[in-house]
Amino acid sequence: RRLGVTLLTRTSRSVELTGPGQVLLAEGRRILTALDAAANRTRRAAEPTLVLALKPGGDAGLLAKILARCSGEATPDVRVRFCGVGEQRSMLLRGEADVALLHLPGEDTAGLATQTLLVDRKIVLLPSTHPLADRPALRRADLAGEDVFTWTDGCPSTGGPIRDTAQVGQLVALGQLIAVLPASFADHLPPELTAVPLTDGATSTLALAWPEESRSRSLAAFLLLAAEVAPAAT
Repeated sequence: RRLGVTLLTRTSRSVELTGPGQVLLAEGRRILTALDAAANRTRRAAEPTLVLALKPGGDAGLLAKILARCSGEATPDVRVRFCGVGEQRSMLLRGEADVALLHLPGEDTAGLATQTLLVDRKIVLLPSTHPLADRPALRRADLAGEDVFTWTDGCPSTGGPIRDTAQVGQLVALGQLIAVLPASFADHLPPELTAVPLTDGATSTLALAWPEESRSRSLAAFLLLAAEVAPAAT
């Protein structure tokens, strides 16, 4: 009544949200998320530690080099939290993490600021016994008829969500699918897997992301150190 609009429509069999009701629900969820984030950030405000979120294997080999630069007295202390695919943004917006590593495109960055660390080409990950594994390079047309996994599109034939690169690698090794991934994934492959360059695949960008309203000095120092490390590592 206070809003002057109808929020629900009721029948003898159901209750449904009206258009204004759906707007109120979405806004309410956004407000609750913001309150949770404020509470989380307030609890951690006294801690001099940055929390960095990433999916396992999602750092292109850069994270160890960045953390090594954060070992001095005047550098931020960083704690790593692993998460599933696509969970980094929600962790940032809920205040559970201060910064995250993302692969773009393919991740939602609404409400986030980003800083590019590395632009990576794509490879096709195959079982070493696959007929295409001996090719010097592949094009997307060569993958016709294959069950192909990408982080952006997934792979419906798997029958469930894929949460990390270890799971992708095991499914490829078992012959359940092949995968199009950033080339950095191929740095340390077991013998049962082969990576072949994809010549017409879009590049993948490894980026740091953080809430766009953040004014953390520790975060600013971390971003500067990461920017110094990334060019030397590429």
